[in-house]
Amino acid sequence: MQIISETMEFECDRNTAAAIGKFDGVHLGHRKLLEKVLKTKEDGLAAAVFTFDPAPGVFFSGKPQAGLMTKEEKRRCFEEMGVDVLIEFPLNEKTAAMPPEEFVRDILCGKMHTRFLAAGTDVSFGGGGKGDWHLLRALSKKYGYQLKIIDKIMYNGREISSSYVRKTVQEGNMELAAKLLGAPYTVSGRVMHGKRLGRTLGMPTVNLLPGKDKLLPPNGVYLSRLEFGGVSFSGITNIGCRPTVSDSGQMSVETYLYDFDSDIYGEYVEVSLYSFCRPERKFSGVEELKENMTRDIEKGRRYWYGNPEKTD
Repeated sequence: MQIISETMEFECDRNTAAAIGKFDGVHLGHRKLLEKVLKTKEDGLAAAVFTFDPAPGVFFSGKPQAGLMTKEEKRRCFEEMGVDVLIEFPLNEKTAAMPPEEFVRDILCGKMHTRFLAAGTDVSFGGGGKGDWHLLRALSKKYGYQLKIIDKIMYNGREISSSYVRKTVQEGNMELAAKLLGAPYTVSGRVMHGKRLGRTLGMPTVNLLPGKDKLLPPNGVYLSRLEFGGVSFSGITNIGCRPTVSDSGQMSVETYLYDFDSDIYGEYVEVSLYSFCRPERKFSGVEELKENMTRDIEKGRRYWYGNPEKTD
């Protein structure tokens, strides 16, 4: 996949079918939009995704915002889906003020050679956010592109949106988050060296240190699966700052894996969170911590290899 980032000076070398949006997490609505774009590859178009960097919410508020996906997670997701070109268009004072028709003429049609465009009913672009799906439709004949507007997908009477998914994750409802996303909520990154306390206790863990730009669910223990090298392993994951053994406040994602004993330090892994088990606690000491870790591991073992209803 070609990635065009941090520049306004680019030109696609093929006609494209483009999806335009913020793509904070790839939920079912995004997937429907991307399916339309990917389908056009059969007609010889290059599948392109156009998004802004930083995200509009971050740029206009001037404040950092943890997202459902990090930039690296988005890139990997789009590539796995079959996207040919990802454009992370720089959002700044100049580009934010660009007249909407100029954006369509010079960027979408001029630089991207867009022949098919897919967008949601909430699409917004150009100065003052005046560019919307009505304008895209009005300009489609003038600039020679086919337009597909994707209506919102509903779940239990509510529109699926990134803000809905974000709220669900913040509440720790991983089952609902998976339904809205079409896949479990995932935390990924390079495996880091920890304090090796888990190994000392006979319960080695795979450790990730998530960045502040990644939205995490509430601190606690989760049933999980870890994917590495195309293979998925069952596990149980603690998200939090390890208050029993550390006062640094550093957030970590530590996963104990069943039937796994390989050295994967430095490797890129994905941890999918399936269900919340219990909140993170500060125990009286290492022995009480070990006792509770043992119980957590046994709950997870029953879930993955036995009857899920008997994990309590």
